[in-house]
Amino acid sequence: MASALSPRRADMLQRLGVPLQLVLYIGVFMGCDRLVSWLHLPLPANIIGMLLMLLLIITRILPLSWVKAGSNWLLAEMLLFFIPAVVAVVNYGDLLRVEGWRICLVIAISTLLVLASTAWVVDRIYRYEVAREARKQGDHA
Repeated sequence: MASALSPRRADMLQRLGVPLQLVLYIGVFMGCDRLVSWLHLPLPANIIGMLLMLLLIITRILPLSWVKAGSNWLLAEMLLFFIPAVVAVVNYGDLLRVEGWRICLVIAISTLLVLASTAWVVDRIYRYEVAREARKQGDHA
């Protein structure tokens, strides 16, 4: 009786495991994105996707081994997204200790200004569109 997988085939499946799992994650996200749009759900697609994956793993419909390598790889590579911030903290630690509160204050104020200006622009565009629609309705009447 031959072994279930030859060493060469097992190596190939192991190499394809992470990319296939990433394709699974992307497919689940895309499906959940369409589901959120179709059902007008108040949650973003990534939250729905995580809940769906959790449900599939808990009910053992989706074995944990099918997603473990891909999730471990994503978690390991997640640091790449935070390296610039970590480097800044390491390189400018003294500056952050002395002026950190001012930097945080500037970040908070600038965030509030961006949010306020975005809200103002959205409000102005909304009012313009409502007035335009009212004029259009008045022209047709």
